[in-house]
This record gives sequence, C-alpha cells and structure tokens, in this order.
Amino acid sequence: MRRRFVFALMTALFAACCAASALAAEPPKSVTLPNGMTIMVIEDNRFPLVAERLFVHAGSGYETAKQAGLSHLLEHMVFKSTEKRPAGQVASDIEGAGGELNASTSFDSTVFRVDLPADRWKLGLDVIKDMIFGAKFDPTELDSERQVVLSELARGKDSPDNRLFQMTQAMAWPGQAYGWPIIGFPETVSGFSAEDLRQYVHERYQPRAMQLVVVGKVRVEDVVEQAKTLFGGMENDRLLTPPAPYALPQGPLPEPQVKVEYGPWNKVRLQIAFPTPGLRAADEAGLEVLAQLLAGDETSRLYRTFKYDKKLVDDISCSSLTLERAGLFLVSATLDAGNVQAFWQGLLTEFSHLRGSSFTDHELERVRLNLEDGLYQAKETLPGLAMKAGFFHFYGYDPDGEANYLRAVRLVDQKALSAVIEAYLRPAHMLTAALVPKDAEAAVTAKGLADTAAKAWPAPRTTTAAAPGQGGAQPATPEVVDLGGGHRLVLLPDATLPYVSVSLVYNGGDALLPKDKQGLAELAANSLTTGTAKLSANALEDFLADRAASLSADSGRDSFTVASKFPSRFQKDLYGLIGDVLLAPAFLKTEVAREVADQLAEIKDKEDQPMALAFRKLFPFLFADTPYAYTRLGEAATVGGFAAKDVAAFWAGQRAMPWVMAVSGDFDAAAVRSLADKLAKAAGPAKPFAFPTPKWGEKREASVTLAGRKQSHLFMVFPVPGLAASETPGLALLNEVLAGQSGLLFSRLRDGESLGYSVTSFLWQSDTTGFLAFYIGTTPDKDAAALEGFKRIAGDLGQVALPDELMLRAKNVMTGDYYRERQSLAARSGEAAKSLSLGLPLEHEKQVVEAAQSLTGENLRALAQKYLRPEAAYVFKVEP
Repeated sequence: MRRRFVFALMTALFAACCAASALAAEPPKSVTLPNGMTIMVIEDNRFPLVAERLFVHAGSGYETAKQAGLSHLLEHMVFKSTEKRPAGQVASDIEGAGGELNASTSFDSTVFRVDLPADRWKLGLDVIKDMIFGAKFDPTELDSERQVVLSELARGKDSPDNRLFQMTQAMAWPGQAYGWPIIGFPETVSGFSAEDLRQYVHERYQPRAMQLVVVGKVRVEDVVEQAKTLFGGMENDRLLTPPAPYALPQGPLPEPQVKVEYGPWNKVRLQIAFPTPGLRAADEAGLEVLAQLLAGDETSRLYRTFKYDKKLVDDISCSSLTLERAGLFLVSATLDAGNVQAFWQGLLTEFSHLRGSSFTDHELERVRLNLEDGLYQAKETLPGLAMKAGFFHFYGYDPDGEANYLRAVRLVDQKALSAVIEAYLRPAHMLTAALVPKDAEAAVTAKGLADTAAKAWPAPRTTTAAAPGQGGAQPATPEVVDLGGGHRLVLLPDATLPYVSVSLVYNGGDALLPKDKQGLAELAANSLTTGTAKLSANALEDFLADRAASLSADSGRDSFTVASKFPSRFQKDLYGLIGDVLLAPAFLKTEVAREVADQLAEIKDKEDQPMALAFRKLFPFLFADTPYAYTRLGEAATVGGFAAKDVAAFWAGQRAMPWVMAVSGDFDAAAVRSLADKLAKAAGPAKPFAFPTPKWGEKREASVTLAGRKQSHLFMVFPVPGLAASETPGLALLNEVLAGQSGLLFSRLRDGESLGYSVTSFLWQSDTTGFLAFYIGTTPDKDAAALEGFKRIAGDLGQVALPDELMLRAKNVMTGDYYRERQSLAARSGEAAKSLSLGLPLEHEKQVVEAAQSLTGENLRALAQKYLRPEAAYVFKVEP
C-alpha cells in the first residue's frame, strides 16, 4: 500500500519540535562550555559510524528585510575556500574520508551535517569549525555562488508546491521574516557582499547560539575535550534575546484572505492555513493529533471522504507546522479544476461541523500509536538520532521531553480536540492560496472561493478567542534457506530495535508485459494492497494503522516488490496479512478504478515536474525495444482502459515467478519460516525467467519541452555493462569520482564555471545492461557550454590517470555510503532480496565496494576511455 506523506517543508520542523532525547546504548550527555556553547553526545556502538550536527540560531527568521536570503547564501559560501582549505577541499576532505557533508537553512536555524566513519570523527569537527569561522568569502567565489543561488531561485519557481507555500506564508506573516522565502529574493541576493557575510557570522554565530551534537561510536569525554579545543576559545560579544512570538489574530480578518495565481500547471493545488502558536505551546500535541486525524494517512477523515469516497482529489494532506515564533495548521489538496467547486463546498462544510466528538476513541488511539511509532523510528539510524535529539534540545524542551510529549499526546481526548478546534480553526482567520491552470481562469477565481466560503462556513459575528530502548545488540549472521521451486528465504536477525522489515522480490514487473500493456504492472502493484478476501480497502488500512505498520507493493522494470515494516509485537498479525494479500487479493472493480484514476493523475503530475518528466521519457529514448523502453506508468490512453480483470491476469502471471523473501529485525524465525513455506507451497514451482537484453536506440539526441519553466535539465548518457560484469566495481568507483560536492562534475562545472545549480552523475544497471549518466540543471543559455563541459571531462578521464587523492576520496565515499545506507532494517532486507533475485551474491554491494578498493587510477582511465566516449553517448534534455 502506498503510504502517503503529509505536507512537509524542507526543514521537517515537526520532527524538531516533538522529538526527544534518544535512548541509545547510553543516554545523551549534555555539557555546556564556559562560553555557553552546548555539547551533546550520545554513545551508540551499533555501527562504525558517527553523525555530527552543529545547530545555529541563524535562519531566515533572524534576518531583516534587507538581509532576506543571507542565511541561505552563507550556507552555500561556507563550502568554498577557507584559511586552511582551498576551494573544493572542504567537501573533498569529508568525502575522501568516506563521509558525507551537507547543510540546510530553515526559518529558525542553520544546521551543518557531517556523517563519517567513527575513526575520523575529529576530522568532521575540524571541518565544521573551519568552513564557518575560517571561510574566506572570496569575492570571485561569491559572484559565482550568487549566480548559483539566483538559478536556484528560478528553479524553485518551477515547483508548484514551493510556489503555493510561498503564497501562504506571505499571507500569514506579511512584512515579517517568516513571510519571505528562506532563499530570499533576487534583488536581495544580488546585493550581498563578502563583508555582509562576515558581519552576519560575527553577529549570529555566537557560542551561546550554537549546539554541537555527536552521535555514534565515540566517548563523551573525548568529544567534549575536542570541542573545548576547537570552540572553547570563542567569546560572546553581545546578548542573545530569545525571539518574540508573533501575535495570533484576535478579531476577524478585515476581508476574506484568498489568493489565486494562474500558471502552466496541469492541476489545481489548493492550500488553506490557520495561524497557530509556535514551539512548546500548550496545544502543540493537540494540533498534531488533529492534523493526523483529519488527513495524516489513508485512514484519516478527509482522505476517506474526498479521495476515497467522493473521488474529488488526487491527494489531500494536513499538517501542523510549528516554528519558534508562530505556527500554521495546513490543509493541502491537488485536484482537477472541474472538481474544485464540489470539493471546496464539501471541505468547508466538514470544517463547519467539526467537533472533538467527531472522532472515536479508536481513531484517537490509532493516531497515538502512530505518533509514538514515529518517535521510535527516528532512532533507527545515527543521523536520525542526531537530528532528533539535537532539534529537541536546541529548541528548549526539557530533558524529559519525549516522555512529556507522549504523555501530552495520550491526554488528547475529544474535549481537548474541541478546545483546539474552537481556538484555532476559525473561518474568520482562514487563509486560502491556490495555483490554477491558465485554462481554468474562468472556473476557479478568488472571488468564487471567497463567496463559497462565506456561505458554507460563515464567520460568527464575534470570535473567541515509554518505550523500549535501542540496546547495544549487533546484527547476527544472515541465513539463506532454499525453499525449493525457485523460492528462497533470507533471515537477517537484529534485536537492536523492536521492529521487523520484510522484503519480497519477484522477478518480473514490466518484463512480463507486452508493449500495449505499459503501466499495468504499476497498476497491479498499487491495486495489490487495496483489499483481500477478508478485508476491504478501508479495513486493511485500519488494520495497518492500528499496528503502526506499513505495507506496500512496487513494480520495477524487471522486478516486483512487496515490502512491510512493523513493530515486532505485531509480527504474527502482519505475517497473516501479508499471506492474505499475496494469496487472496480482492482486486475489486471499484478499487482498481480508483487506482486507475490515481495513476492517470500521477501521469499528469509528472508532466508538471521537470525531473519527473525527464525520467519518464529517458528510458524510452535510450532503448529501442524490450520492457526497459517502457514508460513505467504507461500512457493515459492505455491506462484508462485497464480494468480489474487485467490486474488479476497480470498478478496470476507475476506470482508464478521466482522470488526471494528477506526478513530483518527482531523477528520470530519459526513464524517467518511458516509464512515463507505457505507462500512457496501455494505458488508451486516457479516459471523460468530471463532478464531482457535491450537494444540501444539509434537516435542519439532528444528533448522534451515543459513550457513556462526557467531551467533546462541536461543528461549525457554513456552505455555500460550490467551488474554481473567484472567492470562493475570500477564503474561504481568512477561514478563516485564524478558525483558529490567534491566530485569532478560539481567542482569543475558548478564551482569552476558556474554552469548550473545541480550537477552530478548516477549509475544505473540491470542484469544485462546499464548506463552512467552526467546530469546538470542549468539555464537554457548555458546548455551548449554544459554539454561541452561534459565532453571535456569525459575526454580528460580517458586520457590521464586520476591522482591518488581523488581515488582515495572515491573509495572512502563508497565505503561510507555502504554502511550508512545499510543502517535501516528496510535497506538491509531490501538489499538482500534484490541481490539474490538478480542471481548475485547476498552481499553483492559489499563485494563491489571491497573490490573497488584495489583499483588504481590507471584502471579507471582505461574504463573511462572504453565507456565515456562522447561520440557514443546519448544526449537528452528537458527544455523550457
């Protein structure tokens, strides 16, 4: 079942406000240096890794109007040259040690993030200190990076979701710092100088305004001592005043707050917002519970009503956004213009009748369980622990915050919900923003929305205003069981967390489809979890939500995957459900019809998003035949004709294919084996499967147009062999040389020539074929230069062996990425099932990483000369 995600800003701020100190093998230790800087350390020896985070009270909310975007520009500039490191070496040092380095700016903070092998943790702290306080802010580099940010601003306007929230925030907080985009405006960004950046660091980056968090295989005393050495000599030269909360509206707004913009969109995107208090408010838990009840997942009230029953929206979500000074209660929907009037009338009618008594005890208990589950899921990885504990402490919650938060959630009952609804969900304070296709200007107007609101939900004349810890257990030895008939079971025990992840990978997917059935495998995956012989779609969703569980199916170009994750205390229930879904799916006509409508909406949506459109069209361009050339979602004319009988017929063929089931976590081995035996027996001997070997297309260049956008997206694609080839380790290492912030593509084309905002490479391989692609997001006037840059780099790689420094960086990146990506249970079960289903060793990815360690620069030069040949490459563009 596709798990829906509620509306979330790039900062994931709700996780910040409700998160608590993490319970790892050792509890968090917090030390305040004499200068006021806070050091938090969590010793966790599960992995040979460390996650480091520096939080600073320096986000867009701290800027003046003239400084709009300065925090974000600073975040970019600290990756440039420093007193100790030339341009590019900040990222190179971290990636060269097998780590990752990044930073993000939000309304209320800037966070610097480093993940490293545990034995290099001191390097991470040194780089963080140097990149901020040793930054040179070279004027030439500033001019270059300013253009990157301006390009990013233009790129952001291409995203309808970004534009919609910018409309909402401007209405909610006019003239205040929260009211402008975090990235700023072209006119402010264009005017910033190097001195502005230096002064901003001097003013905002006071020791009292910073918190360092280190999580992983470290010792508290070692981290504190190193932090003292690096940061202890810094001094505060001004007082830090906590930000004052924004005042909530008291009386009714002077007139209906409705804003509509028309543009090159396929769908209407509509958002309503209600002002709420900020972090640590007494109603914080109540607002979050209400958001989850209304439109938090597929069991929620608004989703069931408008998506499932009335079929008026493609998607609807609800969230409670809480910042330091204020908050917003948000409801967002995507729909066809023809459905706006019925949806808007229905939504406002729902709100007009909303009371705490509208929700049952059962619904409340389900939300409580899932919010608790969200807290524990964050503990699965070290970066999750670091962000969770760091945000909570940084924003001033007390040390017992997790217990207090869960207690507050448990105390939210119908009476508390009524109080929250009455206090904040008032028609007199509602803000409405909408993005509308140009051809629907007559159908959807600001006046029409305001008039409907006044009738459907008139404003009154007056207003009134403990869970299990993580332990220190290490993963046990994997076990592979041959069940016979082309079916295998992989057991990956790990008692660290009380969770289980199941991944079942079939051979098949698109590879089983004829050309005139493109999109059917995807439709079958989406339909598979919409009900069984025992459970309706709604009952199945309720079953999962009541157990904080997920169940999904996904079809690939040569595979079909079913995956589930759940608390181990519910594992027997979930094994039973998985068996029912796979052996007795209902495929009801009404449910399949809903999924057809969803898939048609998704096709339209992808044609609104530049990168989604690119990947939709890229494979049909590259390959001339076989299912690798299919559009994964199919075409609208074909998908619209699919029915339940087509899905059932596909599934009958798919379930007869060979499969591998991998289970990781704290599971009952006997119960897992029972499920696997049951599925293998029901399937019988699997039908033979052969991976397709596609023919590459004859046409070398192609482009698609997405009107009304600002950016071009350019791909140069080089054919390479498939996964089992002996050259795969070298190709993977070559990709690491090219990708990343200190990779050749980024350092030369972005840092060196300012040709684009996003520059990278990626490697895709199937069993029989693959490609290595260069990618850049740029402006149309730089397309030709970017393409020449691609050719030049490819040619250089084939002529001169890479230096040892770059080789070491790439090898360390591969090793670091491998261990970071395998932290989650789902990643481990998914990797094991996928590798064996491809006929590869269980730890194929690990073997690739290990084999790459012995390669030389000359080995990669030979590979580049053989495969990175511009004359043999394919060039694909998405153009405005």
